[in-house]
Amino acid sequence: MSAKFVLKPDDLSVVVASNLNADILADLGSALAGSLGLAASANLNPERRFPTMFEPVHGSAPDIARQGLANPIGAVGSAALMLEHFGLPDQAARLNKAIEATTAAGVLTRDVGGGASTEDVVKAPIDALNA
Repeated sequence: MSAKFVLKPDDLSVVVASNLNADILADLGSALAGSLGLAASANLNPERRFPTMFEPVHGSAPDIARQGLANPIGAVGSAALMLEHFGLPDQAARLNKAIEATTAAGVLTRDVGGGASTEDVVKAPIDALNA
């Protein structure tokens, strides 16, 4: 599957895997997209018998904590996945459009070639939602 991620990523839209394998593939996929900070994820329980968890792929990044360097896009995208899961597709679409507006405007953290701080990148989609 790792080779398929690298050689034919367009063939994939959803990957179902065990926790360990999914963790490896999620990191690989987001790195291929440009940064671990970009990828949103959901650990879904489709029967809704157990909790579902939404989180950015990048994890906690303690090495850059409190420095304003972390890319929050994956966390915001995870919130959009959560809204979709809760049956709020219009709100999820609005949040995804706010993410797109933010990145299109060039409000980017250092990991993807920008100079914006974490706070700047958090503020931009909020401003887009309020516009």
